[in-house]
Amino acid sequence: MIDEGLQAEIRAAYQELTDSLNLVPRWGQRQMIAEVANALADPEAETPIAVVEAGTGTGKTIAYLVAALPVARARGKKLVVASATVALQEQLLFRDLPDVMQHSGLNFDATLAKGRGRYVCLLKLDHQLSDHGTDPLIPLYPDEFLGAEEELAGPILEEMIQTLGDGSWDGDLDAWPEQLTPSVRRLITTDQSQCTGRRCPHIGQCSFFRAREGLEEADVIVTNHDLVLSDLRLGGGVILPAPEDSLYVFDEGHQLPAKCLNQFALRFHAGGTLQGLRDSERWMVASAAGWVAQGLDERLIPAITLLVTDLAQRSEDVAERLWQLLPEDDDRAEFRFQHGRIPADLAEQAAGLAAQWDQLHREATRLEAALENSLTSGGASSENAMGGGLDPDLSLANAQGLVARAEQQLAIWKAFADAPGEGESGDGWARWCQHRGNPQTIECQASPILPGELLYDALWQRAAGAVITSATLSALGTFERFRERSGVPASARWKQVASPFDPQKATFCVPAMTSDPGNQEAHTRELTETLPSLIEGDRGVLLLFTSRRQMEAVLEQIEQVLTHHVLVQDRMSKNRLLTQHREHIDSGDSSAIFGLASFFEGIDLPGEYCRHVVIAKLPFAVPDDPIAAAHSELLEEQGRDPFMEISVPDAAQKLVQASGRLLRTEQDEGRITLLDTRLINRRYGRAILESLPGFKMELG
Repeated sequence: MIDEGLQAEIRAAYQELTDSLNLVPRWGQRQMIAEVANALADPEAETPIAVVEAGTGTGKTIAYLVAALPVARARGKKLVVASATVALQEQLLFRDLPDVMQHSGLNFDATLAKGRGRYVCLLKLDHQLSDHGTDPLIPLYPDEFLGAEEELAGPILEEMIQTLGDGSWDGDLDAWPEQLTPSVRRLITTDQSQCTGRRCPHIGQCSFFRAREGLEEADVIVTNHDLVLSDLRLGGGVILPAPEDSLYVFDEGHQLPAKCLNQFALRFHAGGTLQGLRDSERWMVASAAGWVAQGLDERLIPAITLLVTDLAQRSEDVAERLWQLLPEDDDRAEFRFQHGRIPADLAEQAAGLAAQWDQLHREATRLEAALENSLTSGGASSENAMGGGLDPDLSLANAQGLVARAEQQLAIWKAFADAPGEGESGDGWARWCQHRGNPQTIECQASPILPGELLYDALWQRAAGAVITSATLSALGTFERFRERSGVPASARWKQVASPFDPQKATFCVPAMTSDPGNQEAHTRELTETLPSLIEGDRGVLLLFTSRRQMEAVLEQIEQVLTHHVLVQDRMSKNRLLTQHREHIDSGDSSAIFGLASFFEGIDLPGEYCRHVVIAKLPFAVPDDPIAAAHSELLEEQGRDPFMEISVPDAAQKLVQASGRLLRTEQDEGRITLLDTRLINRRYGRAILESLPGFKMELG
């Protein structure tokens, strides 16, 4: 239990905050404060974790900050607040945290933590300018090959050097005044595997390390899910404080399982891997004489180049085998190994690749150690050490990159070599391969089907405490789906806090329809006939589709006849689209936003900006996702129903998210229209309907 002194401090801070801001204390907010404080305050708790679903308008940011900040200080832990996006990070750091500190009496230091890829690498920037645009580092990832844009980067890079020199810019790429293309960003950024850290000659001016030093002094570290997961993948405590020294808050926590799969998935890309091997071989051959002159074992380079040559041939062979599995009559074909089972001949090839990559990893690690020793001893400063035009720092970075590439490829081929064979039970992994038009684009991937075990091992059992919160964590009224995906133990504190907004201010309508969404052509035709009259009298409208093809087909027919300004996702940036929509409404015009799945959440259009949300059909997931398909197989193998256990709960959660775009303040009101009668005429529809807030209903 939380001690009385800490309780009093939290109560006083909340009282001072609400008084200062003239806020009315909300019951749901108080509930959340209690859950967070009780979960985090007991250092002896078996499961110091709270999962809190806090409905829109609860004020969850204030709740978790007011509760967690005093607890973190009392326990001597860092408070790590992780949001889903950089935009939410900045809102926390520059608006929410200053408000809480100014008005609650809580004093703390906060800083922002971002990955290396969001800061300029001075080593790469220096060499880009001195080498006239030649990338000095071998790209680590297969999609890092640069286009013609790099030739236009010179003036931008010169300006960066100038602004760094005069102190008007600190190297944070998010603060650069112009939009930088991915190609330009890759020219001047690095990652953990190729950063030489304290051995870099630019360490004293390094923007990333300067920012990182602030983490040691800060009470609160604001970051995003991806950086937390990336740090955990490296073992924890590499970029951020170790889990054992941290109390975490995961805002928008419903996204955490999917982001975990992205971080821990394994991949082989034929063209990228072959290019990386060839580049590495050329680099080593060109550098060998200089290295040997500095005392490196002359047998090391031939050993590595032989391995690289063998791996290039083996990679070509396995790409050919994968090509045989893939249909050739499609620009983007995919083949999924059912139940994760791999044919015996492919498993044998994978075992051979894994063995060779393992050997290359050992030899590359020896090379890395030798180059590091040479650099540390100072012997690498001579001209002979420059090795084919690359200086010792870049040689070390490339050696580190070769080690990282070997680690990644060892992992993917071990996942294929260890896969179950024909007739064996699945092992909880999804495996698939795909191409985008030619053999160079062939890739194969392996991923755990459920990330819960990964999260439990890397995070939940190690963290000093954690809070996971979002407006949508439950599905069909329970946390079961999230618990299975996230790995949060059942012994954690699980709490649903209702929104203070009155759901009766919204009318949820399912009009009579003649078409079934399963017949997309007929459903699209009926949407085309229905939508113009349905939204005719509404000024601010948000129309949500689950299929881009259907959205574009509808727009083709009705865009010219609508009286609204029509704004379409991906025709412009999200921020510009929302700004234009608000400007249309402010000027007295009508405006309609057409959006896809990513607009089901994170869109905030209060008041007149959105009085009508139209949802084309129930948001069932696209059935061709290989991880979802593998999960369905796994459940079927266990005699369970994947449609009722996966598809229906996920659709229910997404429908709640989409419906939540309407009521954004206590004064909001309007309509939500679902153009899908399956909600009322299918047996699963009743369960979805009952999971919605208590809207006024107009059904059929």
